[in-house]
Amino acid sequence: MRACQLCVDAGYEVTPPAVTQGSVGARMMTVGQAPGITEVEVGRPFNAGSGKRLFSWLAQAGIEENWFRTTQYMTSVTKCYPGRAKGGGGDRVPSRAEQKLCRIFFDQELTLVDPQLIIPIGRLAISLFYPAKEKLTQIIGTQIQTEGRWVIPLPHSSGASRWHQIEENRALIQKAIGLIKAHYQSLFKSSL
Repeated sequence: MRACQLCVDAGYEVTPPAVTQGSVGARMMTVGQAPGITEVEVGRPFNAGSGKRLFSWLAQAGIEENWFRTTQYMTSVTKCYPGRAKGGGGDRVPSRAEQKLCRIFFDQELTLVDPQLIIPIGRLAISLFYPAKEKLTQIIGTQIQTEGRWVIPLPHSSGASRWHQIEENRALIQKAIGLIKAHYQSLFKSSL
């Protein structure tokens, strides 16, 4: 995966290498949209502002950042930085073609890691598990089980997203955090 050049060879202006972090056999997995430029520079997912918000949410569920980063698994729908959006309003959303090129790696990660709990973050990651037509207000605060794995989505945690700043949506995030906490305690109760 780290040596992949599929998008570059297809003419997409991505910045490799692939950015993932974690252990095979991790019980929990986060899935983001794509790494940002700071994630590529540092070589770890959710390194910038979106990571601060994500880990503040996970902290509310009792999950400590360093423990999570060293024992669990973090990945994204596409693995390389997709570049800036043409309008300059943040990072570019990877195209469907780019997502398709990267999908084989995501499927292999799921098989190798085999997590019991998946936390997709943001619309693109959520669409791997939920119907794309459903609104975030119908999805955040819910959980589904697929192929024996629980999936609990969170909204995009970046500063560019305004969704998590709306009061009604915050209540849905708190509901999702409660679900994550319950699964975390169930998965790790012997070590808590």
